[in-house]
Amino acid sequence: MSRNNEGNIKKHNDKLHKAQDKAKKAAIDRKEKLKQITKKFNEGKSSENE
Repeated sequence: MSRNNEGNIKKHNDKLHKAQDKAKKAAIDRKEKLKQITKKFNEGKSSENE
């Protein structure tokens, strides 16, 4: 029985894609959180300057 049969390849690819999607989502979440922090920080700065 070969290791590279269709079932094993599909399982591996599904696992790989799931991990890639998780990493991509984490990166997007980090960027979004950073935008919110920056926005909040800039609002605080502008109110101090007035």
